[in-house]
Amino acid sequence: MGLLNVILRMALLEKLPIREIARRTGLSRNTIKKYLRAGTFKPTFNVPARSSKLDP
Repeated sequence: MGLLNVILRMALLEKLPIREIARRTGLSRNTIKKYLRAGTFKPTFNVPARSSKLDP
């Protein structure tokens, strides 16, 4: 997850080319392209409904 955020930041905010991102991260250009095509996504956490001690 952290690496994906780094790649997205380099591509979208710093406007680095894919080749430079690949050089800095050590990943292949194809992998970088795949991550960028996937787009941004945020993790979702499922929180189960729990009862409270204060509930009747």
